[in-house]
Amino acid sequence: MLKKILLRTIAILAILITLASIFVPAYMHEKRCGTHISPPYRASAEAQALYNRLDFPADLHCDALLWDGNLLKRHDYGHVDIPRMLEAHIGLQVFSMVNKVPAGLNFKSNTDDSDQLIKLFMVEHPLKPRTWFSPAGRVLEQSRTLHRFARKSEGKFRLILSREDLADYLQDRANGQELTAGMLSIEGAQALEGKIENLQRFYDAGVRMIGLTHFFDNRLGGSAHGAERGGLTDFGREVVQAMEEKHIIVDLAHASPALVSDVLDIATRPVVVSHAGVKGTCDNQRNLSDEQLLRIAENGGLVGIAMFEVADCGKDYTATAKAIRYAVDKMGLEHVALGSDFDGAISCHTDVTGFPLLVEALLAEGFSESEIQAIMGGNVRDFLLRAL
Repeated sequence: MLKKILLRTIAILAILITLASIFVPAYMHEKRCGTHISPPYRASAEAQALYNRLDFPADLHCDALLWDGNLLKRHDYGHVDIPRMLEAHIGLQVFSMVNKVPAGLNFKSNTDDSDQLIKLFMVEHPLKPRTWFSPAGRVLEQSRTLHRFARKSEGKFRLILSREDLADYLQDRANGQELTAGMLSIEGAQALEGKIENLQRFYDAGVRMIGLTHFFDNRLGGSAHGAERGGLTDFGREVVQAMEEKHIIVDLAHASPALVSDVLDIATRPVVVSHAGVKGTCDNQRNLSDEQLLRIAENGGLVGIAMFEVADCGKDYTATAKAIRYAVDKMGLEHVALGSDFDGAISCHTDVTGFPLLVEALLAEGFSESEIQAIMGGNVRDFLLRAL
């Protein structure tokens, strides 16, 4: 009798865990990743026609992998999945892998002594304890997930790992194939867990960009939202040099001003800031100063302008377009791109299918078609053809 009760209890627990792993992440994704403007999106005829002519719409930052959803299926919540990328004719989406988030998250000051992702990964991956407490384990699991989507996409979605991959993919798109693509990044190099050898593991898993910090200071250096907000450490310098040797792109999003300065002092290859605003239109500690914009341009780098209220000081693409105009005027056209922060536990202006509304706002800012081509993705394409 006790054995039957035990087996029945185990069966019930297994069912409950399975249901939780299916429904809880989706519920959290829907609640935390909304839009200020609801679909369907209707841009002007001129903007829509121009958007349809874009060669390579691209975005430098999306956190969709955090929510363990099926990106092969179209959803009516969140911001990005592969069907919506295909609908929007997206050339490339960078998928960043969040791996540790402090409790009480805020934009002013956070420490690294808590981790609210433990519960999420226990629910999402109940049979994979390596993801529960290990930022490195979380990165490797999320990277495996995107590789799996690529394999199961019937050729519709490709993972870009090299310059040759990108060149072949561009040729196939030019020949009329209906394709979209992704590239893997890491949000916060605390995922290295202080071990330089993990960099090779991540490279082998397909990672081609790494943000040095996220919302707290780590062993590499200071975060814009950290407790001390210091510069580059000795370990951070070792990691940056190793990243450059492997052609892994250094991402300075969320970096403290001191860290940005220290990295630019030693960088021999162009860096990116994958998702940020500019202080010139929205002054807060997350956004980039004029001095930083100029130094990134001198480095040959690229800044992705984000698309949410804290970054833009607005709830629509008018604010984003103003930030883009400011950045272009300061840095030069070739250094500005898109970095939405889609699915980053925030409300973005739209989901990925709303990009024609951004084109409309850019037209209103006086940008020409060739300039919009560059901003909306051409600059990302050209940067990656040089950097990978």
